[in-house]
Amino acid sequence: MEFRSSRWYSGNDRNSYIHRAWMRRGLPQEAFEGGKPHIAIANTASDLTPCNSHLNEVAQSVMHGVWEAGGVPLNLPVVSLGETNVRPTAMLWRNLAAMATEEMLRANPIDGVVLLGGCDKTIPSLLMAAASVDLPALVVPGGPMLTGHFRGAPLGCGTDVWRLSEEVRAGTLSREAFFRSESSMIRSRGHCNTMGTASTMACMAEALGMTLPGTAGTPAPDSRLLERSHESGRLAVELVMEGRRPSQVMTRASFLNAIVTLAAVGGSTNAVVHLLAVAGRLGVQLDLDDFDHTGSGVPLLVDLQPAGRHLMDDLFRAGGLAAVLKEVEDLLDPAAITVTGRPLVEHLAGAEIWDEDVIRRRSAPLLPDAGIAVLRGNLAPGGAVIKPAAASPELLRHRGRAVVFDSVEDVYARLDSPDLDVDETSVLVLRGCGPKGYPGMPEVGNLPLPAKLLEKGVRDMVRISDARMSGTAYGTVVLHTAPEAAAGGPLSRVRTGDPIVLDVAARRLDVDVPDAELAAREPVMTGHARPVRGWERLYVEHVTQADRGADLDFLVGSGGDHVGRESH
Repeated sequence: MEFRSSRWYSGNDRNSYIHRAWMRRGLPQEAFEGGKPHIAIANTASDLTPCNSHLNEVAQSVMHGVWEAGGVPLNLPVVSLGETNVRPTAMLWRNLAAMATEEMLRANPIDGVVLLGGCDKTIPSLLMAAASVDLPALVVPGGPMLTGHFRGAPLGCGTDVWRLSEEVRAGTLSREAFFRSESSMIRSRGHCNTMGTASTMACMAEALGMTLPGTAGTPAPDSRLLERSHESGRLAVELVMEGRRPSQVMTRASFLNAIVTLAAVGGSTNAVVHLLAVAGRLGVQLDLDDFDHTGSGVPLLVDLQPAGRHLMDDLFRAGGLAAVLKEVEDLLDPAAITVTGRPLVEHLAGAEIWDEDVIRRRSAPLLPDAGIAVLRGNLAPGGAVIKPAAASPELLRHRGRAVVFDSVEDVYARLDSPDLDVDETSVLVLRGCGPKGYPGMPEVGNLPLPAKLLEKGVRDMVRISDARMSGTAYGTVVLHTAPEAAAGGPLSRVRTGDPIVLDVAARRLDVDVPDAELAAREPVMTGHARPVRGWERLYVEHVTQADRGADLDFLVGSGGDHVGRESH
């Protein structure tokens, strides 16, 4: 068969000479003779993305597998986004990372790609890029870290940061003890060990069929991750030889399987915007209501932080994702295939639950209905989402007086003031933090609680915003409210004192103000980003709303793997 890379390397003219000559740095002659597929390893390793810092070692194992299967492996560093470090938010650059990776895959002499990701935005951006180019591809997730302990108790990355920091503000934990816990939390290489966004997106990649089955959730330090990476390198060559592409794997059926998986594992609300964006690149019909219709009624089976007690290495030893999916196999579409060419459900044969304290049986779930709930109403005509599994049950139906903040800075300036007119029945409303408003839709939706309420023992309140929240966070938090305030959505017209009505069972989110009065109000547009140059300006001018995945409007749809014009 003729490989795409042959368009660069075959022939005897000046251009093919240049392409071959500059690549002869250890590659044998046979690498250019058309019989070996060239496999890029899209590598998000970076010291500034600490969760991905080990991926160079993973890449080496992938390379061994590619060579063994008769391919030519090529390391391709791509944009890496570290959730813990990048300001103002890594989400601002998810689309840039996807666009840059897409263009590098299309521009280079490659026939297939192995995608190495881990930290929150890296797997989504890689999947978006792969969907856009549609070259044979598969994902190797970098895996979660091992559990750290402090004072004999396990620490959940992110989740315990939020919990412990609130205890400091409440006066029940000293700052000295809080700081001492810092060196205990990050025990090893790997991404967060809770069912945060990184772990969720690894599970989503596997549920979509884009990993070697059984890989997602393998801890980063576990030698079996390198074994699976080797096998993934071999499979990448097979994908090219058989012409199996992401568009054949990630079908609508695959996305619906991912939504079932999201509910069963208690995954992050961030998966909603990421799955919508990936589907948009493929032209797959998927919308917010699919998350509610498909996810509702799916039981929560994984007892993991932030919705439960355990952590990712517990899930792995208890049977892993396959054991979870085996329990809900009847809810999965049997036609959806994986990168192996076989249906996802075929790979579940023989899966076992080894610890029912971590992975519950379908007959004894942690929650009977754990899907992401999609809310609509006059406050969210384009939709908003809430994760009931991480919320306080008594707050899922609530009416309270709005306390409105116009920006994150406004929150920190006023939240702990003794003069703030707020009580435990109030609803905290944050606006100006959507895709356009911040810009980039940061993870600030899980607002800290007012200090004077923490001191009274309050640990949860209804919070509403056009922002996102970390997948490691918890609470009765309504997110992704669309349209956002910066796009003129109703959130921009809410005033402090307005009655807010939340009814998750009815899927409603409303402000109890007459529609005519609400429409007549002047929208509050202060505190919004107004960039004048660079990526931020391009982003603000073209980003779609959260209910469409917050992608750039001109990147929706696939661009294909066409070979461009000659470079010399």
